[in-house]
Amino acid sequence: MIQIIFIAIILFATLVYAFMQLPRFGALPRGERLQRVAASPNYRNGRFRNRIEKPAISEGYSIPGEMYKMLFRKNPRRYPSVPLPSVQTDLRALPKEQDLMVWFGHSSFLLQMSGVRMLVDPVFSGKASPLPGSVKAFAGTDVYNVEDMPDIDYLILSHDHYDHLDYPTIKALRTKVAHVVCGLGAGAHFERWGYDGNIITELDWSGSIQLSPELQLTAESAQHDSGRAFARGRSLWLSFLFRSAARNLYYSGDGGYDDRFRNIADKYGPVDWAIRECGQYNKAWQSVHELPEEMALATRELGAAAMIPVHHSKFTLAHHSWDEPLEKVSEYAAAAPYRLVTPMIGEPVFLSRPDQTFSQWWKGLS
Repeated sequence: MIQIIFIAIILFATLVYAFMQLPRFGALPRGERLQRVAASPNYRNGRFRNRIEKPAISEGYSIPGEMYKMLFRKNPRRYPSVPLPSVQTDLRALPKEQDLMVWFGHSSFLLQMSGVRMLVDPVFSGKASPLPGSVKAFAGTDVYNVEDMPDIDYLILSHDHYDHLDYPTIKALRTKVAHVVCGLGAGAHFERWGYDGNIITELDWSGSIQLSPELQLTAESAQHDSGRAFARGRSLWLSFLFRSAARNLYYSGDGGYDDRFRNIADKYGPVDWAIRECGQYNKAWQSVHELPEEMALATRELGAAAMIPVHHSKFTLAHHSWDEPLEKVSEYAAAAPYRLVTPMIGEPVFLSRPDQTFSQWWKGLS
């Protein structure tokens, strides 16, 4: 019996090891890329670190306890019971010189500024997990795919978690993408998936790239983490500030609340548009995902004139109801100094039109 158990353990470990070698898990930085990673002041003791180190799990919570809640405490409204609405936009027909944003659910969006076309954190495979059959997109949300995308000047990646870096999507986009911008170390994934290393720019916090003579992209910090398979913190997680003569736009990526929002406003001045993480939160992992009240506070600290919530309404990664993030963000925005913008999936947001209106499209959906 002991021999049978031992053989079973060895067989299981072998199968797991073989599974983890699949291309979908990407690659760790090596060689010159690893040297650049190791030279970063944000890389210490074998991994990247947050500016302010916080426990991954909040005091009074535990990983087993949270897993139990996810598995056995049912919230019938974690998933919508009807397909979510969307707008079918011909993305190729959008004038490239028009500053706009089109959201595709969760944190994926097309962004055009100063004649530069960018695709941010694209996930078009209908799932946000490497495991078959898990974390599927809500009905009605997976309506755009790679074939719908125009040619992309810059693919922008905030971090390498599966709900932001999607292997099938990245592989399919290869012929459409002219350049990739990501955090230190994350370029290894793209190279393994067939991208030429010469078109990949990896940034550290406070690093910048000139996307065009009129548009600069600066990477800023986020209070988060990275990792695929079992390796954590081997590539850097980012937020981004897009700066042109016409406007400043900030994308938060994922991350818990800290003082970076005040620092960004002090450093660059108030932002015109903030695209902010809003959803898949829990007090148990508050250090790496903002709660709604923290998101509202951070938006005020940025001095944002307008805010677009993302990271919601496509995948369930937390225990709250699917529409709670939108309800909460609307509640906090009612008395806020910023304008709340809530497009449907596929609905263009014109960045030069402060008079553009948007419906509360989630109201009345169960």
